[in-house]
Amino acid sequence: MPDYVYTARNEIGAETTGRVTANTQREALDAIHRLKLFPIRVEDSKKGEISIQLFERRVSDVQVATALIQLADLLENGVPVLHAFQVLEKQTPNPRLKTVIKNVHDRVAEGESIDNAFAAHSAVFNELTVNIVRAGAEGAFLEDALRRIGGFIERQAELREKVMGAMLYPIILLMVAVAALIVIFIFFVPMFEEMYEEMENLPIATEILFGIRDFILHYGLYAAGVAVVLFIWIRIQLSTSWGIRIWDRFKLRLPVVGNIMLEGAVARFCRVFGTLLTNGVPILKSLEISSQSTGNSILADAVRRSAENVSSGEPLARPLAEAGIVPTQVMAMISVAEESNTLESVLVSAADTIERRTARQLDMLVRILEPAMLLIMGLMVFYIILALLLPMFQMLENL
Repeated sequence: MPDYVYTARNEIGAETTGRVTANTQREALDAIHRLKLFPIRVEDSKKGEISIQLFERRVSDVQVATALIQLADLLENGVPVLHAFQVLEKQTPNPRLKTVIKNVHDRVAEGESIDNAFAAHSAVFNELTVNIVRAGAEGAFLEDALRRIGGFIERQAELREKVMGAMLYPIILLMVAVAALIVIFIFFVPMFEEMYEEMENLPIATEILFGIRDFILHYGLYAAGVAVVLFIWIRIQLSTSWGIRIWDRFKLRLPVVGNIMLEGAVARFCRVFGTLLTNGVPILKSLEISSQSTGNSILADAVRRSAENVSSGEPLARPLAEAGIVPTQVMAMISVAEESNTLESVLVSAADTIERRTARQLDMLVRILEPAMLLIMGLMVFYIILALLLPMFQMLENL
């Protein structure tokens, strides 16, 4: 039998805290009333333990998606809700998710709705998941809603992994280049600097190379400290609304990369918005949630303005078009879909199209980036070798 920690007021209005043992929260409230207390807050004492356990290990999106799809399978095959959560808890390998599922089971057993039980664990089940589950529970298509949101989360995770995988090789190349330059400047350049210290009129390339080495040797730590402070300052500014807006606008103006980022944000908006509408979530709530999922504050502002238009009876497409950020092709599709009342299916189709185009653009960018980085690395090494050998050639000429 669980313990409940409460905060309450007594007959004279003084605040007091305590603990009672009860099967459910309702029984705990009855027990507190029998003590002639007026409860302010009543919580399961295990919540503190749960929060500590949750902090210890992260739940991945793939694990959440798998759990939702498995829950849909169990419910579709006639397994009662509470028993389905028990089965799901036993076969979940992640300790944190296992604890969350048990807590959801306990809440549902006490009479709480599934969506509210999910909402109590916002670190695991995001607002999109909660709203789709709520729509499914209210519309009597819970199994279908769970399967759809699980599939959606899986696709998003796959797309994210594909992007990270595409960028892995260029990142490794960059790390190898930096490591190679550090080794060259620490071990090889000083040897040649000692050899040429008595020479006069060194070639300009050699003097520049030795100057860079001396700067790193004497001021490298200071430069690193300034870079760290600057990085921390930028991170602080990016936590403010105006800093986020400036950064998001800057990203969109980057050549090639900016267009890929914009299309990725538009695809997320279309996917989330269409998924919510398909699962019966009201359009204003769908716009609110989808605006938060874009990952870009400029596009999010345009979506929020669209919500204001929709609430006043105007079409959705106009403020999106006025923002000048959504691609013309997508705007045309949204405009036609509004008129034909097929917005949800068109949005999902648009998301598929944009994601395929973005994947091709990203693949092309990585293909260009790899030889470009190799060329830059080669040119830097060639410059260093040339700068170190030029004095030798000069000495040979003077012989």
